[in-house]
Amino acid sequence: MKIVVTGASGFIGRNLVPLLVKAGAEVLVVGREPERLGRLFPSLPACSYDDISQRAAKFDLLLHLAVANSDADVSFEEFRAVNVELTVKTVQAARQANIPRFVNVSSVHALDESNHSAYARTKREAADRLRDIQGIEILTLYLPLVHGDRWGGRLRFLNLLPLPLARALFSILSALKPTLHIGRLAQFVLESEGGRERELILTTGQHDNITYKAVKRTVDLAFAILVAVLFWWALLLIWVLIRLQSPGPGIFAQQRVGRDGRPFVCYKFRTMKKGTVQAATNQVSADAVTKIGAFLRKTKLDELPQIWNILRNEVSLVGPRPCLPVQVELIEARRRRGVLRLKPGISGLAQINGIDMSVPEKLAEWDARYGALQSLLLDARIIIATALGRGQGDRVAAER
Repeated sequence: MKIVVTGASGFIGRNLVPLLVKAGAEVLVVGREPERLGRLFPSLPACSYDDISQRAAKFDLLLHLAVANSDADVSFEEFRAVNVELTVKTVQAARQANIPRFVNVSSVHALDESNHSAYARTKREAADRLRDIQGIEILTLYLPLVHGDRWGGRLRFLNLLPLPLARALFSILSALKPTLHIGRLAQFVLESEGGRERELILTTGQHDNITYKAVKRTVDLAFAILVAVLFWWALLLIWVLIRLQSPGPGIFAQQRVGRDGRPFVCYKFRTMKKGTVQAATNQVSADAVTKIGAFLRKTKLDELPQIWNILRNEVSLVGPRPCLPVQVELIEARRRRGVLRLKPGISGLAQINGIDMSVPEKLAEWDARYGALQSLLLDARIIIATALGRGQGDRVAAER
């Protein structure tokens, strides 16, 4: 594989390029100071941005790492010159060199629309500009904190600690925020074959992080036990009010799709009239919702019986909302994006952003975003946002 790498003098480039070369890739490093790159990578060819169209003809991929980082002490205009204009110039040069794929490396910080730093704003603008360019396959790759067997940036202090202690501490820190091992990035660059995705978040994920899983499960169990012990009377009162207002059971049991696509029985307080068709909520008329059911749905109190599902380890406080087996479009979209490996949740990232099951593809995209960005701090933000009234669940048909 023949790969062009810009910005190879940064932390990611210095750690990534040797891995690509070791794997057998032919690498051309590009920068504003080719002589400096020659000293950093004496065995590799180097050139300037102006020479890409000639030196990189018929290469397979251009990986654009060049960036004015968030800690750079430069003006907004300088951020924009590097993060936007240089990016556009580079993709145009790649197109002239007949390079079929261009991977623009960005940061997960740019995904946060509330982040108005010069770095985040210019990285978002660059992604917007790239969407309009034709004639070359473009992928914007969003990365979290990247590390190798050693650490850089704010985590550089870990290199001073004994390795077992450093790894244990990093396990805790990486549970708080998403991270990415440089080896995973190298594997992605070498093995990805392109596709319809124009944007992708790449992280190590939390599925192997014992600290994250232990803390998340502890919080789930603490919540379920707290509700059962301290608020049993409220659960009983809600059950009685439901039974008094309309005929039918107080608790509604319904089969849902769980982790790895396995079905499970989800328990909620009944909010609809007895005999309502078993269908996705957005396909049910608002007339089917009882008066107390509307209140329960608005306040999310209808979800409280799911403490039984939490105790059974079928559901978490935070995760993709479990869907019905009949929602095949959503299930397939989630399967394609690897969402089904996640434990379902009572609330999730998509829900607090106003996205429900009426838009399956968009919902699956946001569920996949949660899977990539999963962390204790993100889970805490989702729980707080839900408690403050966001993420009120799927709306019935007449509410739209």
